[in-house]
Amino acid sequence: MNGRELRRAVRVAGGSLVSAAACAAVAAGLLDAAAIGEGAAPLPAATLLASLLVLVAVMIARRLQFEAPSARAQRSSPLLAAARPCADVELSLALVAGAYAVVTVTGAASSPLTPLVYAVVAFSVTLQGRAGAVATVVAAVALEIAAASRGVSPAGVAGLHIAFIAGAAALHALFLRGLIARKRAAHHRALEADLQAQRDSARDYRLIAAALGADSRARRPRSEEEEKLAAGAVDTLSKSMYFTLGLVKRSLGARTCILLWLDDRGERLKIKECATDSDAITERGVLGLEGALGAVVRDQAPVSLGSTRPGQIPYYETGEPAGAFLGVPVTDGAHLRGVLCADRDAPFDRDEAEFLSRSTEQILRAIRSEQVFAAVERAKYEHERFYKASARLCEALTLEQVMETAFDAAAEIVGFGLAVMTLYDRDRGRHRVASVRVADDTGLSGYESLDGLEFRPNTGLVSMVVKNRHFLPAGGELRDTHTPIFTKRARIKEPGSVLVLPLLSGDDAIGTFTLLSREKKRFGKDVREMLGVIANQVAISVENAMMYKQMETMATTDGLTGLANHRYFQERLAELLLRAERQRHETSILLTDVDHFKSVNDTYGHPVGDEVLRQVSVVLRSVVRKTDIPARYGGEEFAVVLDGTGEEGAIELASRIRQEVSALEFDSEQGKFQITLSVGVATFPGDGTDKGVLIERADQALYHAKESGRNRVVSYPKFAAMRQTLRETKKAS
Repeated sequence: MNGRELRRAVRVAGGSLVSAAACAAVAAGLLDAAAIGEGAAPLPAATLLASLLVLVAVMIARRLQFEAPSARAQRSSPLLAAARPCADVELSLALVAGAYAVVTVTGAASSPLTPLVYAVVAFSVTLQGRAGAVATVVAAVALEIAAASRGVSPAGVAGLHIAFIAGAAALHALFLRGLIARKRAAHHRALEADLQAQRDSARDYRLIAAALGADSRARRPRSEEEEKLAAGAVDTLSKSMYFTLGLVKRSLGARTCILLWLDDRGERLKIKECATDSDAITERGVLGLEGALGAVVRDQAPVSLGSTRPGQIPYYETGEPAGAFLGVPVTDGAHLRGVLCADRDAPFDRDEAEFLSRSTEQILRAIRSEQVFAAVERAKYEHERFYKASARLCEALTLEQVMETAFDAAAEIVGFGLAVMTLYDRDRGRHRVASVRVADDTGLSGYESLDGLEFRPNTGLVSMVVKNRHFLPAGGELRDTHTPIFTKRARIKEPGSVLVLPLLSGDDAIGTFTLLSREKKRFGKDVREMLGVIANQVAISVENAMMYKQMETMATTDGLTGLANHRYFQERLAELLLRAERQRHETSILLTDVDHFKSVNDTYGHPVGDEVLRQVSVVLRSVVRKTDIPARYGGEEFAVVLDGTGEEGAIELASRIRQEVSALEFDSEQGKFQITLSVGVATFPGDGTDKGVLIERADQALYHAKESGRNRVVSYPKFAAMRQTLRETKKAS
C-alpha cells in the first residue's frame, strides 16, 4: 500500500478505529472507579468520561457533515466505496461507548439509565446502514459480557440485558427497519424508473421527432419541445464522448483521458467527460488556467511534459503519482472550445500527440452533428407552427376570429405578456385598438387604458410604424422610455421588450400588431422574421374579414335605409320564434306602412320619397331596443320584431313610433310637408304560432288601420274583435 492509499484508509476507517478503541476502554473497566457510590472518581476516569462524551459529539457532527464520494470515485476505489458503511460504524460505536460510559458512572447494573443502551440500539437498527446496525448490537453485547466478566454486573442481569438488546434489535429490524427499507427500495426503484424513462423518452423523442409529423406528436409548448430535444442531445452526446475518450485512453495506454471545456467567459475549464483508471480525479468540476492547462489555452497549441510533479496535473487531487502529460487544444475554426488531456507513466511521442489532436475532430464532429440536428428540429418546429397558424388564419372569416387566431399564432412562436391589434382608418385619420390579449403572467400594467382607445397620428411607435411601414423598435427593446407605444395617455409600464409590426396591404399599412413582454431580449431576429411573416398573413386575413363583413352586410341590409332586408327579417323572425317557443315567452311583430306614400312620390318626386323612407328608418332605429330587429319589408312598408315583448308593450312602442314619425318635417320644392304611419301588431303565441300566420295577421291588422282612417295602431285581437262585431251586426240586420 503506497502513501496515498494509506492516507485514504486512515481518512475512511480512522474514525471507526477511534470509536472501537473507546468501546475497548469501557470494556476494560477504566470507568468502573467513577461509578456512583464509590466516592470521588480518580482523575484518569473522569478525564476518560469527558473524552468519551466529546467523542460522541464529534462523531455526530462528522456524520451530519458526511458527503459520500462520487460514483466514479467509488467505482475506482474499494476504500472509497466503503466510506459510507465506515461512517455508520464509527457513529454507532461512539454512541455505544458513550451510552455504556453514562450507565457505568450512574450505577452500572443498577443504573436507572440502562434503557439508554436500548435506545441507541433501536436508533442504529432503524436508521443506520446495515454495517452500523450490526456494529451497535455486537458492541453492546460485547460490553455486557465484559461487565459480567469483571463482576460489575451479575451474570443473570447481563443475560437479561443481552436478551433485551437482542429483542429491541429484532423488533426494530422486523418492523421499523423493514418498513423503512421497503419504502426506500420502492422510492429508489420509482426514482430510477422515472429517470430511465426520462432518458429513454428524451433519446426516443430525439430519434423519432424527425420521422413524425406535427399532428402525430403530442402537442407541447415550444419550451418543452426544446427541453426534450436538448435532453436527448445531451444524453447522446455524453455517451458518444465517453465512448470516444475510452477508445483514446486504451489506444494510448493512458491512466486518464479527460475533456475540459472552457466556460462562457473563457476564464475556467469545466470537466465535461472523463475516462480514467484513477479514483483521484478532483470533484471540483471547475479548474483554473494555471500550469500546463493554461499554456494550452494561452498558446492554443499542444503541450507535452515527459514528467510532472505531484499536484502539477490540476484535475488530480494532491498526491496523485506524477507522470507524463499531454494536452491538446479543442478548436472549432478560430475559436478555442476546450482542452483534451491524457496522462500515463511513460512520455508521449509525436505520433501519439498527433493522434490525440485528431481525436478532437471526432469530438467536435459529434457536437456539430447534435447542433445541426437541433437547428433542423427547431426550424421544423417553427415551420410546423407557422403552417398551422397560416391555415387557421385562412379559415378565419370574421375580424374577431382573425385577431384571436393572430394572437394564438404569435403565442406559438414566442411568449408575450400583452398583444394588441390596432387598425388605421385612413379616411378619418384615426388609429383604433381593435383587440387586446393579456397573458395570465403578464407582469405588465397600464393596459386597462387600451380598451376602446382611439387616437390620431402622433410620435408614438404605432403611428410611426404605420407611417414608415417598418417594424419598431429596431432591437426589440424600448430604449427611450419617454417614447409612447400608443399615446401618452395610455402607457404600458416597464416593458422589457416591445415589437410593433405593420399590417401591410400593398403599399399601405392598415394597422399594427404589437407584442410586449416584461422580459428583456424577447424578440430576437429569428422571432421578428417569423412574426413579420405572420403579420403579413394577418393583414391579408384582416382585409378578407372586412370584405366578408361588407358582403355579409350587403346580403342582409337594405341599401337605401340601412335596415335589415326582407330575407334577413324572415330568417331572424324564424329563429326568434323558435327561441320564444323554447323559453315560453312572447314575441311581437309590427308591420308599418307610410300613409299615401304614392302621392308623396307623385307630388314631391322619388328622391324626396327616398328621403322619407330614410328618415322613417332613423326613427325605427332610435326607438327600438338593440335586441329588436327593424327591417324594410318592401316598398314603403317596414317591419319590426320585438323579442320578449307582449301585445301591450308592442302597442305602446308602435304608438311611439307613429308619434315620432308624425312629428317629422320634410322640405321640398313645393314647401314643407309631414307624413303619417299606420301600424299592425301581432303577438306570438296568442295571435299565432306559425311565422306565416303571424305575419299574415299583422298584415290584416295593418290593413284595418289603413281602412279605418290611417295614422293609427291596430292589434290583431282588436281587429278580430271588430270583425266579429261586424259579423254579428250583419247577422242581426
